[in-house]
Amino acid sequence: MSIVDIILWPGTKICEAMGVEPTSDQGLIRSMLNMLVYLIAILFGMWIFMA
Repeated sequence: MSIVDIILWPGTKICEAMGVEPTSDQGLIRSMLNMLVYLIAILFGMWIFMA
């Protein structure tokens, strides 16, 4: 498993749970889901750090 697979893992698993092929549409759905997952994680981490 490469570093890219580890980074893309959340979006891949969400796509599989929704029944969408992760590589369809050139991976744009997977990329959007990854951005949302990491955005929430980073914002939560910043909120904890700043509090």
